Amino acid sequence: MSRASKYSPEVRERAVRMVLEHRHEHSSQWAAIGSISAKIGCKPETLRLWVRQAERDRGLRPGLTSDEGARMKQLERENRELRQANEILRKASAYFAQAELDRRFRP
Repeated sequence: MSRASKYSPEVRERAVRMVLEHRHEHSSQWAAIGSISAKIGCKPETLRLWVRQAERDRGLRPGLTSDEGARMKQLERENRELRQANEILRKASAYFAQAELDRRFRP
């Protein structure tokens, strides 16, 4: 269950863009993240995660992009639902097969 972010997508994009644009003004990317997170009012770790995901989306870092992650979640959900449906059908089949056997052998 995902929860709603208290930061709009625009704020997230702007913060990530600021980190990437002002990286050269700081000693490290983490320093830039710390400085900018204080300005927008979020925790540095939150902003770091946003930056990492943006880097993956742009192909600068290995890993699943946002679109690939969403697709993966959708496929996993479908897979889970299909497994549940198959289990229900398997049990129903066994139940009806047993009922058919009971009906045949009654005197």
